[in-house]
Amino acid sequence: MAHEHEHEHKHGHGPGHHGHTDIDWNEMAPLLESQAELFTPLYERALAWLGHKQTEPGLIVDVGSGPGVISCLFADAFPGARVVAVDGTEPLLERARARAERRGVADRFGTLAGELPGVLDELDYPADLMWAGRSLHHLGDQSAALAAFAARLANGGTLALLEGGLPVRFLPREIGIGRPGLQARLDALEEEWFEAMRADLPGSVAETEDWPALMADAGLRHTGTRSFLLDLPAPTTDRARAYAAAVLGRMRQGFGDRLDATDRATLDRLLDPGDAASVHRRADVFLLAAHTVYTAVKTG
Repeated sequence: MAHEHEHEHKHGHGPGHHGHTDIDWNEMAPLLESQAELFTPLYERALAWLGHKQTEPGLIVDVGSGPGVISCLFADAFPGARVVAVDGTEPLLERARARAERRGVADRFGTLAGELPGVLDELDYPADLMWAGRSLHHLGDQSAALAAFAARLANGGTLALLEGGLPVRFLPREIGIGRPGLQARLDALEEEWFEAMRADLPGSVAETEDWPALMADAGLRHTGTRSFLLDLPAPTTDRARAYAAAVLGRMRQGFGDRLDATDRATLDRLLDPGDAASVHRRADVFLLAAHTVYTAVKTG
């Protein structure tokens, strides 16, 4: 698992050149970290919202933490809490521990390695706040996973589920090269990839993505839904440009053989630092994204 698994499209990860479920999280670690760091203002607003729902949590669990960027933000936002980052990839958890050391929160920061959701049974005590940031959709039976999440919540504890939102946008519809609407076509290919990824997961079960209803089925009471925006307008920062290039590069690698010749040529120009039309240099590059968080509480 990993959060920003991925580029920051709707599903928060992207195609690789391996199979649908064979995502190399270690290879993606630098991108995961840079993406989560870039999106920190969005996450800080989400955590502030959660702070009104759980004012003094004792234990916060980050389910599918990846390299721990968001885990450490939780430690900053809730200075009285112990934070446990949970992930199936030990090298990513090594990065999380190193980040906690650098940020001075290691004394109340722990990690737990293992496959979700079963590894949550190894928590020392129930969580007061559990964050699942785009990790649930990597589990075949999402309803069963939500029930397992709920079972590891303390009475009165909150589950915060980040799923959905809107696909990220970097460019206008008409960019002056190729055919208009390139990002919309890439979105359509990613939707197909995501569907195939979900179908390939062990024990995959198709679900209507009505997250409040699924949380209710898990025995939780839905307490809120809110979307958080990241808006870095044009001309954007070098960091956002580098992120756009990383995302589009992964899509060029993953979807290149499914694009027509015009779209492949357009992507190649967008990715070429020496081309004035590239995302590295053009003035109209921006970053606009929305993430949606659903919360529910365990009442008994």
